Amino acid sequence: MGVALGVYISAEYFVWTGVLHVLIVVTMVCASVFVVFTHLPSASSTKLLPWVFALLVALFPVTYLLEGQLRIKNILEDSEIGNLGEEERNLATLLAIEGARTSLLGLYAAIFMLIALEIKYKLASILREKAIDVGGIRHSNTGQSASASFLPRMRFMQHRRASTVPSFTIKRMAADGSWMPAVGNVATIMCFAICLVLNINLTGGSNRAIFFLAPILLLLNQDSDFVAGFGDKHRYFPVVAVISVYFVLTALYSIWEDVWHGNTGWGLQIGGPDWIFVVKNLALLVLTFPSHILFNRYVWSFAKQSDSPPWITLPLNLLPIACTDILKIKILGILGVIYSLAQYLITRQQYISGLKYI
Repeated sequence: MGVALGVYISAEYFVWTGVLHVLIVVTMVCASVFVVFTHLPSASSTKLLPWVFALLVALFPVTYLLEGQLRIKNILEDSEIGNLGEEERNLATLLAIEGARTSLLGLYAAIFMLIALEIKYKLASILREKAIDVGGIRHSNTGQSASASFLPRMRFMQHRRASTVPSFTIKRMAADGSWMPAVGNVATIMCFAICLVLNINLTGGSNRAIFFLAPILLLLNQDSDFVAGFGDKHRYFPVVAVISVYFVLTALYSIWEDVWHGNTGWGLQIGGPDWIFVVKNLALLVLTFPSHILFNRYVWSFAKQSDSPPWITLPLNLLPIACTDILKIKILGILGVIYSLAQYLITRQQYISGLKYI
């Protein structure tokens, strides 16, 4: 299967680069072997699969760099392009290289996404089996002797124990040297990073794309090496944090881009239009921070951080929405309003649920 996919992809998208075909076929064979033997492990696959994944990761930069060099060589040797002018030849070379490298990035993003999904599915299956085994043993030990008056409390305790089994099992698996959580996290992070690069290359950095790319981080697993302290209840924190950080960094870049005038320098004279632009938008950007910080802390712990109501930071976001010159700051302000209201509604619902339980 890996050889067939490698030959098809090489013949369809990378016709000019013969040496690259071998690397692509090896990449697809490694990906196929990893996915198949992760889903249906053999006696020796658990020892070999981490090395297969390491080879797959190492092939990514080698293939990416080699593809560009081979593409440039083949384009320069092409007689039709050689007859063009210097500027037209450079443009044709740049477009061909960028198009091929974009296809290569898309291929590796799909491979890492498939690996992350397979590992997430496999870990979920293992945790489900562990939970069923533990629940079955406890039920068989206590089911016959429990009286009717203690059934509600027993159901509550079993629910709490069942909710703690996945977290404990993942920690124990990571402590015992299991490679799957760490490999799944590496594959997830690489897939997300490649998708961000593709977003910049294909759309110029679309503001909407991050809302579709950030959920990739839901595939992160609890792991003692790379993501220490990360558990199932924290699974939404990376998504929310990445969205906030992305818009803050891109807003800062937009401010820098608007006031940088190339070789002439910054031109930030005190009282000048550029100086007023920078000060105003940086101040409005800072006003959006409290809502995002509070909501990110809340998503991490799902516990009330202070006695102040969550919506107390909501008015700070109204000024950035109304007065900013940067679209990304306005989006941060809108997100701040949404986060404040969402945190208030969630905490209120938790409070009402607690009163009902009491």
